[in-house]
Amino acid sequence: MIHHRDSFLTNVAAQLGRSRNTSVKPERNWKFRPQDKTLSGKTPDELMTVLRDQCRLIHTELIETTSDKLETVLESTVNLYGGGPISLWRDPRFDEFGLGELIRETWPARSVEVNEWDSFRGKANIAEAERANIGITFSDMTLAESGTVVLFSSSDKGRSVSLLPHKYIAIIPKSTIVPRMTQAAQEISRRVQSGETIPSCINFITGPSNSADIEMNLVVGVHGPVKAAYIVVEDR
Repeated sequence: MIHHRDSFLTNVAAQLGRSRNTSVKPERNWKFRPQDKTLSGKTPDELMTVLRDQCRLIHTELIETTSDKLETVLESTVNLYGGGPISLWRDPRFDEFGLGELIRETWPARSVEVNEWDSFRGKANIAEAERANIGITFSDMTLAESGTVVLFSSSDKGRSVSLLPHKYIAIIPKSTIVPRMTQAAQEISRRVQSGETIPSCINFITGPSNSADIEMNLVVGVHGPVKAAYIVVEDR
């Protein structure tokens, strides 16, 4: 629920010396749009090549698999990263991609702690994510050019899962890979224009956390996950 939006926007328009536009969509016709041409026309396999090369630059492990092997690949990646505790979203895609049994039965039976985000538990979710060894989410869109995963937060998909654990794993359906930020912004705009309610928080995450603020020396893992892996799933 958005409170006082109309009165706020009306006041902004008044301060700009005009009435508020509530009916005419503003036209944005730029003469030159090089952003639309960059990486345009690339096939999914060509975008994978771009993403693969970029992941090497951002210190992110890229793993490619198929839907039938995803459970085995995810389990081996978690083992490689040291096991639990694991923090993850409450996301129907885990079941859709055949990971429900692994998450709710196999791991608990092996004494691997798994904490699924539960909006009714409030700040306890953040505390669990903070002490988690691994956070796991799906990526809603992935930018091949920069190796960036786009995460749509919601009451069941807390952003802490990708930001606070020691390591992070993003599961990327191959069909969701787009060339660059341009296409992601256009898709978000399309959803808004069609009346779809989108999250108020959308995170763009590029590999493990890093900073080069001090004398331009790159340090990985300063304020978030020190390691990141992208698991790309062939879903077509």
